[in-house]
Amino acid sequence: MSERKALLNRLNETSFAVDEAVLFLDTHPCDKEALCYYKECAAMREEALKEYEKNIGPMQRNYIEVCDVWNWVNDPWPWEKGGNC
Repeated sequence: MSERKALLNRLNETSFAVDEAVLFLDTHPCDKEALCYYKECAAMREEALKEYEKNIGPMQRNYIEVCDVWNWVNDPWPWEKGGNC
């Protein structure tokens, strides 16, 4: 598996865990264990996002490094095959 795909999988997995924790907390807002789990998952997702962007490129437009040209569109989109998939 390529590095790009492995990092994207990790990001997807941690994002799923965050979303599931949020759904649970919507119906169990006082559950301290669930809140701790959410915080742990959110931190893991943030780390996965930083690692992806460090090694592959920006995932969200607010993390784009602006230089002389708008180079955001030069690389394959995260869901596209190509590059180093």
